[in-house]
Amino acid sequence: MLSRMGKTILVGLLAGSFLVAWAGKPDGVTPVRGFDAAKYGGRWFEIMRLENSFERGLTNVTATYGLRPDGSLDVLNRGLDRQTCRWKEAHGHAVFQGERTVASLSVTFFWPFSGGYHVLALDKQNYAWALVSGPSRSYLWILARHPTLDPAILENLLEEARRLNFPVAELVSVDHGKPDCPAAE
Repeated sequence: MLSRMGKTILVGLLAGSFLVAWAGKPDGVTPVRGFDAAKYGGRWFEIMRLENSFERGLTNVTATYGLRPDGSLDVLNRGLDRQTCRWKEAHGHAVFQGERTVASLSVTFFWPFSGGYHVLALDKQNYAWALVSGPSRSYLWILARHPTLDPAILENLLEEARRLNFPVAELVSVDHGKPDCPAAE
């Protein structure tokens, strides 16, 4: 029978194992090397995503990253719920899982829980588009600096996601049209 301290240590180890696994990356993917967090900073528009519980039904979704003095990133995710005409926001903090030149981070929106954030493809010249995964193949985003993306670039990113065995057929396009919500403009 475990002592009270033993149970506390066991729970801590299990929780730590869960958090490490959640911050991991899908098998067989390689995050971008030569990553520049300062160039990645700023606003990104979500072009496509695998639907998830925290973004379900949201349109006009953006993610804004700001470089902190310690090299980590502030994160602001924002999307419009057109049924209620209200913006939903989530503020987070992202830290590199290793070298700052490898695009593999852990993002925390609700302490102590963090999730993996891995840039798998990136326009390294202009930082105009990115293919991003979460900790598993259930999370995938195509991001761009503008609400639309050149169809040829989009097809290349979809092909890369297919090659990496993501469920590309399940991706949803994100509407960035003008909302029919006067208060939301």
